[in-house]
Amino acid sequence: MKKLFYLCLFISAFSIQAQTTYETKENISYYTKKQIKGDKYKADRCVLDIYYPTNKENFATVVWFHGGGLSGGEKFIPELLKEKGVAVIGVNYRLHPKVEAPTYIEDAAAAVAWAFENIEDYGGDKLLIFVSGHSAGGYLTSMIGLDKKYLKEFDIDANDIAGLIPFSGHTITHFTVRKERGIDGKTPIIDSLAPLFHVRKDAPPLLLITGDREKEMLGRYEENAYMMRMMKVIGHTETTLYEMDGYGHGMTHPAFPLLLNEIERITKMKQK
Repeated sequence: MKKLFYLCLFISAFSIQAQTTYETKENISYYTKKQIKGDKYKADRCVLDIYYPTNKENFATVVWFHGGGLSGGEKFIPELLKEKGVAVIGVNYRLHPKVEAPTYIEDAAAAVAWAFENIEDYGGDKLLIFVSGHSAGGYLTSMIGLDKKYLKEFDIDANDIAGLIPFSGHTITHFTVRKERGIDGKTPIIDSLAPLFHVRKDAPPLLLITGDREKEMLGRYEENAYMMRMMKVIGHTETTLYEMDGYGHGMTHPAFPLLLNEIERITKMKQK
C-alpha cells in the first residue's frame, strides 16, 4: 500500500508539472521609439527575450544579463531556468567600444524597468522580479540594484526588486570601465561605478555567488567577500555569499539551483 501511495503521489506531482506550458517572445525593444531617437545601434541591440508560463499566474521573474566583459556576449535564456515555474527575461545591452560607461548600466536599468512595467501583462507578479547575471551581467545586476539613480530615471525604486543574485560579478569598478579610462586591469578602483561604492542597509536581499577563490578571475571571490562584509557592517541583514568549490569563473551550472532556492525562499516570505 505504501508503494502504491508514493507512486500515486509521484504521478500526481509529475502531472502538475507537465501541465505548465511555456512560450518565448523574442527581440522585444525595451526602449520606446522616442527614447531610441533613430539610433540604429540602440534599436538593434536594446532588445530582450521573454520566456514565461502561459497557464500560470503571479509567477516570479528572473531578469538575466549575459556576461562578456561589457564588450561581448548575447542574450539567452539559461537552460537550467527553463520549466521551473518562473519567467526568464534574457537581455542584450550596448557594448564597449561602441559605447562607454554608464551606457550599458543605463540599458540594464531600462530592461528591468520594462519588466516592472510589463510583466503583469504576461501573468507575472511585479513584486517578484529578481535580477541576476553572470560576470559582466553580475556587475550590471549589482550596479542597478545598489545605485538607485539608474532605476529612478524610470520612476522605479530599486528596493522594489525582490532579490539581487549576481554570479561572479565585479564589486569594484569593472575592468572595462577602467580600460576606458586608461587604467590597467590589475589596478583595483572603487568609485561611483563600483557596486561597493553603493553599499546600503536598505538594499534588496543580495545573494553573491562566485567560483573557487583559487580558480576565479583576479580576486573575484575576495571582492565579493568584501562586499558581503561591508553590507553586513552597514546593517544589511540579507547578504549571503556562496563559493563554488572546484569551479572557476564559469561557475553558473551549480549556481542556478541556488538562484532558484533564493526565489523560492523570498516568494514564500512575501506570501506570508
